[in-house]
Amino acid sequence: MALVVAKFGGSSVASPERIRLVANKLIALKNAGNDVVAVVSAMGKTTDELISLSETLTKNPPAREMDRLMSTGEQVSMSLMAMELEERGYRSMSFTGEQAGLYTDSRHLSAKITDIKPVRLMEAVLQGFIPVVAGFQGIDPKGDITTLGRGGSDATAVAIAYGIHADECAIYSDVDGIYTADPRVAPRAHKLDAINYDDMLELSSSGAGVLQARAVEFARKYNVVIHARSTFSDDPGTLVEGADAIMMEQAEVTGIAHDASEVKVTLRGVSDKTGVAAKLFSALAGNNVNVDMIIQNVSTDGRADITFTCPKADLPAAREVVENMLQKVSAHDYFVDESIAKVSIVGTGMKSSPGVAAKAFKALADNNVNIQMISTSPIRLSVVVSKDQMALAVRCLHTAFGLDSDSDYEEKMLSAEELAAKSKKGR
Repeated sequence: MALVVAKFGGSSVASPERIRLVANKLIALKNAGNDVVAVVSAMGKTTDELISLSETLTKNPPAREMDRLMSTGEQVSMSLMAMELEERGYRSMSFTGEQAGLYTDSRHLSAKITDIKPVRLMEAVLQGFIPVVAGFQGIDPKGDITTLGRGGSDATAVAIAYGIHADECAIYSDVDGIYTADPRVAPRAHKLDAINYDDMLELSSSGAGVLQARAVEFARKYNVVIHARSTFSDDPGTLVEGADAIMMEQAEVTGIAHDASEVKVTLRGVSDKTGVAAKLFSALAGNNVNVDMIIQNVSTDGRADITFTCPKADLPAAREVVENMLQKVSAHDYFVDESIAKVSIVGTGMKSSPGVAAKAFKALADNNVNIQMISTSPIRLSVVVSKDQMALAVRCLHTAFGLDSDSDYEEKMLSAEELAAKSKKGR
């Protein structure tokens, strides 16, 4: 018998039919002799719809009220799932984040987990129930509901798995594991059997949307093994675990990630004096702008240009800061480029493989992809390119580092042809 945490994303519970499908998986796990705790996201695009609803009333809603509003999506899912399990003859109870014992700090909209005390949850498990927990939410020291940021249900699942000493933390979604790149962009990408925490954290932070970066960070800190797999198949997925479990001679690059959700802001003609950059980036931090990449060109006649990237969602706050700072840093003007994308190559093997940057830059140059900005870490190399060259950049880097899989590609093409044939036959 094992104790399993099974988390299901929004697409997995998007309709009554899919809720029944998820219930089938939970029942199968229970019938196999396991104790099961389910974690669910909001149904489909419910969170986006709630945000849009709030925007019909105000463009600047109080963060506390937004957390209360957005937390309702997961509470709908948990209740419906518990009802379905009860209807099928299995004892079930739904739990909010607070009832599950998930405590956070007071930073609304992106709270961090501070403690997990799953007393009621374990009581339900010991009594034979299948608890269903609302993901994405917790409770702060004031007793207010908080949410954990986009993808926060992943963090809920990992925290609960740690708190109840689960044997497995399975995170189900509409993809069947972690791929070397997004297969929709790089059709020859292949699924990984396993990936270490560090590589997964860099991929998630660089735009790979399969797992929330903070969930991976939590898993790495507390050594929680994640099994990323598909709701819609029984095939094994990808294990996210410690470096010791990964092959000793690892490939130099594990995967390629892309992110088209950032913008580039350039201040032109900034006074090249000590402390100017400090003033600018302190002000951006004070306005909660999450700055990613930064470059400053060589000074000419006592003037320089400073460029940084940030999430598109932070652009209004960034504009506010930059417009207030123009005179303070003696800048001529500024401009924003929203037509950019970040492409990153990731791999712990890069640390012991010289020439990775040279190979990447050559592959991009051979395909006429222009690099606008560069950022590096010991296991990641990121470049900013124009958005219309993003897909080409991903594919040529994927090929250059030997990540293409023709067998996986042929299987995908065959599956697509079979699907088309079935569709045609059904008309």
